[in-house]
Amino acid sequence: MGRISVSCLFPASWHFSLSPVVLSRLLLPSVRQLLYLSVLVGLLGLLYMLLIMGRGQNSWIGADKQFHRHLARVTDLDTTDTSNPNLNYGLVVDCGSSGSRVFVYCWPRHNGNPHDLLDIRQMRDQHRKPVVMKIKPGISEYADTPEKASDYISPLLSFAAEHIPKSKHQETPLYVLCTAGMRVLPESQQEAILEDLRTDIPVQYNFLFSDSHVEVISGKQEGVYAWIGINFVLGKFNHVDDERDATVEVQVPGGDQQVGLVRKRTAGVLDMGGVSTQIAYEVPKTEEVAKNLLAEFNLGCDAHRTEHIYRVYVSTFLGFGGNAARQRYEENLVTNTLTQNRLLGQHRGETSESPVLDPCLPADLQDEVGPPGQRLHLRGTGDFDRCRLLLQPFLDRTNETNTSLSGVYQPPIDYHNSQFYGFSEFYYCTEDVLRMGGDYNATKYANAAKSYCATQWTTLKERFDRGLYASHADLHRLKYQCFKSAWMYEVFHSGFSFPVGYENLKTALLVYDKEVQWTLGAILYRTRFLPLRDIQQESLKGVHSHWRPSFVFVNNHYLFLACFLVVLLSILLYLLRLRRIHRRAKLHRGAPSSVQWLEEGLGSSDLTVTL
Repeated sequence: MGRISVSCLFPASWHFSLSPVVLSRLLLPSVRQLLYLSVLVGLLGLLYMLLIMGRGQNSWIGADKQFHRHLARVTDLDTTDTSNPNLNYGLVVDCGSSGSRVFVYCWPRHNGNPHDLLDIRQMRDQHRKPVVMKIKPGISEYADTPEKASDYISPLLSFAAEHIPKSKHQETPLYVLCTAGMRVLPESQQEAILEDLRTDIPVQYNFLFSDSHVEVISGKQEGVYAWIGINFVLGKFNHVDDERDATVEVQVPGGDQQVGLVRKRTAGVLDMGGVSTQIAYEVPKTEEVAKNLLAEFNLGCDAHRTEHIYRVYVSTFLGFGGNAARQRYEENLVTNTLTQNRLLGQHRGETSESPVLDPCLPADLQDEVGPPGQRLHLRGTGDFDRCRLLLQPFLDRTNETNTSLSGVYQPPIDYHNSQFYGFSEFYYCTEDVLRMGGDYNATKYANAAKSYCATQWTTLKERFDRGLYASHADLHRLKYQCFKSAWMYEVFHSGFSFPVGYENLKTALLVYDKEVQWTLGAILYRTRFLPLRDIQQESLKGVHSHWRPSFVFVNNHYLFLACFLVVLLSILLYLLRLRRIHRRAKLHRGAPSSVQWLEEGLGSSDLTVTL
């Protein structure tokens, strides 16, 4: 009987041989061997599926969600389809100091995934414009006639009711939230206005409204809502793993101890208005000394889940806005100059021929400040660095560590792993005149501000007349740009202690081409429990919608595995058929050899194969 010999001379010398009997057993295995082989191949296929899905599914789903998130930013500008029965609506009335505005929001049915928040968007009319209406004056003007408060707010609610399908009114939540103007009123007057709203609104309108839906919110609440709204639009609450997003480790409450959780890094918010300046950012780790300054809340619908628990530091500084700071500066300048004139017998600033020199105004700009009877004439010298030095005492800083404006405690910021967005005056100072909005660079900004301040006022006016500045920049902006540039620089670097080399500040007016209001954060927070209804319905079906994004992906791999098993089964059936044919041939021929067909093909001599 012949044998098959195999030899290899490279890369090492080795040799082995197989007899045709052994070879036939390899080619024609028994049923038990075939069963073992099929089980082994099936396990290998299952292992392949687990490895591929474990490694690729997250990236697939992450990329898919990333795509849909970018798509949502585009479709968010489309007209709202009010004929969609699965669309829900919500109203927030912002009762401010100078007027009141109603914002209409909408969102589709929750996807049933407890990890996701509601996809709330601002409703848009047939012209793709946001459904918003504003009236004046502020509701605080009705402090002496609180019985007229509901009549005052009625046009806003009627406007919103016209845009929302009538069949949806009964399930549309309405929130009336009052801010700065109402805060300054005595509590008795506040309550009289609120009580009139609580009594009359349910009679006139069929919205989902209760006594707790109307209140005066604090500046801290307003800051938290603004922080929520901006981070929601930025997609910072979507915790799908994505290598392109920066992460941070946070400590969230977990029973009696703090639990570490790595999730997407949120953005801090800086907002400098005309009267006040506000800062808000997440504090990843517990700060015992700052507990009373932090707002801790859960944005998720399930109170037992910790992935959407946030600890945010918010502080508002009245008098530190751009216009209020200039007013304080001028009052101080008038007081000091008049005192010096009286003590030294001088007459500085009393006429335009002997003006007080002001480094915070553009070169050779003449201005008058002070109350009637105490007017002072100023002339700008345009010295940016000198202006910065004069403004530092107005920050009211202390020598204590971890403090900011007015000596208020400020939790430490990880400047190497953080991101901030600067709004309002932070954007106007960098963009309107200097045309440097966006990524902030302290050195470039300071050089541009120095150049602007040192430019003659007549030259600046010529540039303005030629339309070289932003379309909404006016002469008031040109006049006080030098001061506000220095004030913004000092508040950011000296007040909030951001290093000069900090590179993660973006100044912006819009986020993804949208003006983000604190009202978005308010309705997102106040409707956070609404998804529970949809989640319970999905649980009854036995299908969770967080499987749906991976449905096609999983099906493709199972289809591949099914095809693989069909091919394997076909091969096994073919081998079994060959075995059956061979047995029949042996019975008919009565051949002594069990592998006669193989022996005849190989011959009787040894066959040597050398590699």
